[in-house]
Amino acid sequence: MPVAITREVSPAIGDCELTYLERTPIDVDVARAQHAAYEAALAHLGCRVERLPAEPDLPDSVFVEDAAVVLDHVAILTRPGAESRRGERPTIERALAPYRDIVAIEAPGIVDGGDVLVAGRDVWIGLTTRSDRHAIDQFQVAVADHGYRVHAIEVTGCLHLKSAVTVAGDDLLLANPDWVDVDRFKGRRCIAVDPTEPDGANVVRIGSSILAAAAFPRTADRLTDAGLDVHLVDASELARAEGALTCCSLLFDEHSP
Repeated sequence: MPVAITREVSPAIGDCELTYLERTPIDVDVARAQHAAYEAALAHLGCRVERLPAEPDLPDSVFVEDAAVVLDHVAILTRPGAESRRGERPTIERALAPYRDIVAIEAPGIVDGGDVLVAGRDVWIGLTTRSDRHAIDQFQVAVADHGYRVHAIEVTGCLHLKSAVTVAGDDLLLANPDWVDVDRFKGRRCIAVDPTEPDGANVVRIGSSILAAAAFPRTADRLTDAGLDVHLVDASELARAEGALTCCSLLFDEHSP
């Protein structure tokens, strides 16, 4: 069974880190309601949701994806690029310990989980303001015995690699080609976001289904036209904190192969 680790929205989310967006007020109650609907959608699609309690002193902590990357046989604890987020790691480590062996990225490396795209045995790590080559080198060592190929990739115009591209199928990606060079993903097909929805590339794949943001209906239609089973959720309030759908969960199979 797929496991989805989530965390309740912090009451301090309005003090979140922002890189590309202007700060606007975030309604915590609305954000929590949207997050609960997101968790319900994960459960509907077959995940066992494990919700961690809110962290009042960690504004961005709802975005659990950035604190770890969970692979088949190992979990990599990240060292987030924003110093304010590094306190999120201990609770994520405790949550993952029953499921995987754990390796941690250490200084001077920095990497956010949102910059790590796993497709089959290929791992692409975005070079952004939040992730660097020091961490990529450590990541390579951590997965060397598990058959993964690690690639660094340039990202422009957005916060994370997975703002620009996510997995939509076994050999299928959804991407904004203005933000990442899709030719780097050799052997995989790419569906481009609708040009009017540049932020629409972030989707969650669960089995044969896709969880997509309701804010990007034209991009969702492209996925539906490709034969995918698409479910829409509203994450507009969470988006004010520069968070997207993949950010809000750590998804993995309960038992490693």
